[in-house]
Amino acid sequence: MKSRTPSTLLAIALAGFSTLALADDGNGQGNKPCGIPDATVARLQHQLASVAAQDNGGLFSPSPSRMWSAVVDRQGVLCSVIRLGDAWPGSRAIAIAKANTANAFSNDALALSTANLYAPTQPGGSLYGLNNSNPFNPDYLAQGSGIGRVPGGIITFGGGVPLYVGGKVIGGLGLSGDTACADHAIAYRMRAAAGFEKVPNGVGPGKTDNIIYASGTPTGFQHPHCGDSDITP
Repeated sequence: MKSRTPSTLLAIALAGFSTLALADDGNGQGNKPCGIPDATVARLQHQLASVAAQDNGGLFSPSPSRMWSAVVDRQGVLCSVIRLGDAWPGSRAIAIAKANTANAFSNDALALSTANLYAPTQPGGSLYGLNNSNPFNPDYLAQGSGIGRVPGGIITFGGGVPLYVGGKVIGGLGLSGDTACADHAIAYRMRAAAGFEKVPNGVGPGKTDNIIYASGTPTGFQHPHCGDSDITP
């Protein structure tokens, strides 16, 4: 058998590390199958790189974004987590929690993005305390963990949107890695690019679940601006 040189072995090791940097589904497999077909999840997650390269505002625009993207099914089972670039490690759990939140508080009659939940969950708001209702399971903080499980988590700022097929909610998509406003723009555009954007009703413009920017203190279902480069998708 032909022996491998040290440089060849190093190249193989680096190739494996690069793969792990882009995919987060190699470990921590659970016993609950995702309720969304694999091809459907892949079609959605495939949009991340191209959408993140658009002008989405945020801290890193116009450079390619550093982003985590997570998908959960209707039961909250984690189907997929992927990473783009050197995204903040802490954003992995946030992306999962955003996907869970958008799914958990949307139904076939009303779609609510996590951006829509900002104002009502502030002190004095009608949904104050919602953030404590479905805590994130810390067992799934490590990269590669949680696939096939129900991590939970509640996040009430931009970046999470529910997913719809034929007017029925099938799960949620969560993005994290930039400002909350940029995260929302990317999630909203990813969902549209994959064809899951036809929500039945919403509190946002045009009865959608799009972000509603406040001119002052957010009220109703509004969200604060994140900076001068905020984008409304």
